[in-house]
Amino acid sequence: MSLLPKALTVPITSALRRWFASRAPKSDSVTLNFRNVYIFFSCEGMLFALLLIITFIAGINYGNNLVLGLFFYLVSVWLISFHVTFAHISGLQVRILEVTTAEAGAPIWVTLQLRSESRQSRRQLVFDFEQLDKKINKRADKKTKDSKDNQHSVLVNQLQGEQVIRLPIQTHTRGQLELPRLKIKTVYPLGIMRAWSYVYFARTAWVYPKPEAFDWQTQYAVVSMDDLPTGGQYRQGQDDFERLDNYIEGESLARVSWGHVARGQGMFTKHFGDPVGHEQMLDYVDMPAAHHEHKLAQLAYGVMTLAQLGVPFKMRLPSEEQTVVPMGEGDGFAQVCLLRLAKAP
Repeated sequence: MSLLPKALTVPITSALRRWFASRAPKSDSVTLNFRNVYIFFSCEGMLFALLLIITFIAGINYGNNLVLGLFFYLVSVWLISFHVTFAHISGLQVRILEVTTAEAGAPIWVTLQLRSESRQSRRQLVFDFEQLDKKINKRADKKTKDSKDNQHSVLVNQLQGEQVIRLPIQTHTRGQLELPRLKIKTVYPLGIMRAWSYVYFARTAWVYPKPEAFDWQTQYAVVSMDDLPTGGQYRQGQDDFERLDNYIEGESLARVSWGHVARGQGMFTKHFGDPVGHEQMLDYVDMPAAHHEHKLAQLAYGVMTLAQLGVPFKMRLPSEEQTVVPMGEGDGFAQVCLLRLAKAP
């Protein structure tokens, strides 16, 4: 008996999803209009509709003009609420600005630009991405689910002109992530009617492996942590300016900072340094894990560790050509490597 409702609701839900998607083509910039804005009674509005039916039946049954007058008054309130609620969301422009990357299991963040050309402020707009983990939480109690949904939604109390908001999307597995549909809804002004719209974005996100710690092999180990160029450690050189020290008699005058002398600030000696030259190669083949995904996760760990230490490194990925990511260092290069790991087959 318990399977019968599910057997009936699943095809209906799937058909509705396909119908909604057919009316809203994928795009990174969308304007809400009569084709993609839907309106129906809210939960409170259903009680209001029931009140309308009861009032009408009572007025007709007893021939009471006062009750019928109340019925027509309530109908006028409903019609005005219908118009205002629909107009309140129609015409809103939504554009996607940025989609971040994240490790598997962590949320990515989507930055949206909202634009309203209406002279009237738009109020009580709720933005929420359809979370990919809702099926996992189906057995959770209602209080927990409501709390979780509130964390994923953004309420815009007043919108006039432009506004930027950020929304999270929970991730689970590595690879390319198609953004779930964005739901925009409002019950302004009376809460009788609920207007909503679905936005389908064309842009996708990339999820890189969750870093998995492992014991460094000999080729990835260093003799001492003090040997790494962390904290700006340098050796004596000629390339990069390092610091100013007080002038010591006997030092070369070529290293004196004559600008400070001209300003009457005293004599200082310029010291230069070259970064200590440690280089590493992160090779997919050398990762100790046996499973492909675990190897990629260990590469991600190596990338993040070397980036934090400031060590230049290369990364070799599994492919027919044995692709090698060119050498680099720092957080920017680490993001490039993590993106390559996310896109790895």
